[in-house]
Amino acid sequence: MDIVKRNNVKVLGNGSKVIMFAHGFGCDQNMWRFITPSFTDNYKIILFDYVGSGNSDLSAYNTQKYDSLYGYAQDVIDICHEMNLHNVVFVGHSVSSIIGTLASLQSPGIFERLIFVSPSPRYINDMDYKGGFSKEDLEGLLEVMSNNYTGWANLLAPMVMQNPERPGLTKELENSFCTSDPFVTRQFAKVTFFSDNREDLKKIKIPTLILQCTDDAIAPSNVGAYIHQQITGSTLVKMKAKGHCPHMSHPEETIGCIKEFLEQ
Repeated sequence: MDIVKRNNVKVLGNGSKVIMFAHGFGCDQNMWRFITPSFTDNYKIILFDYVGSGNSDLSAYNTQKYDSLYGYAQDVIDICHEMNLHNVVFVGHSVSSIIGTLASLQSPGIFERLIFVSPSPRYINDMDYKGGFSKEDLEGLLEVMSNNYTGWANLLAPMVMQNPERPGLTKELENSFCTSDPFVTRQFAKVTFFSDNREDLKKIKIPTLILQCTDDAIAPSNVGAYIHQQITGSTLVKMKAKGHCPHMSHPEETIGCIKEFLEQ
């Protein structure tokens, strides 16, 4: 299989050091366009789309494989192996933080640093752990996706973006949801929102940055604090940026946080 075509892999930049940007649920690599220009001088940049997202090869979608985040993690590993990438800086938005975690644990050596943008290892509340949603909340969200996909996109996009003064960004996210294959997107949503990867966090042994936004309805502040507690030696930065997509709504602050971590 042509992995580069499967995941619509793009390479930018002039540096020898590699940084890989991985988009979140319902998004694609284009969402990083405000961030990547600040890294092209010093890094080789790897962008890609998960199967079923963006301009990936939808024919490569396999229901059994992608019924778990491990299937997506394997694709990340495949890209790294295909392009002979090692000691990569991995930047993952939202669920990609966990996908990157799984890839790093399955294939030690491919990543030397992890950068989590608005991460969550578990979205469902569980006793003392507050993930932000009840199981019933998320089951209802999936039901709306099944019955009224456009309505679901209209509902979720503003909740995720959380920047009403910039309606263009909300509309872009909504359009991204709507142009994705509904069946694949619903499966990805189910896998994302019902996974529990809290135990995997303790296994991370490489430098990790956690970027926690203000007023994030998807990954509330206590989740960022929890991740920081679980990963020994990790760095937690509480951003002024609001919402769940700071790389789109507040790119300058996001770039500054990433650069500061990489310069340490």
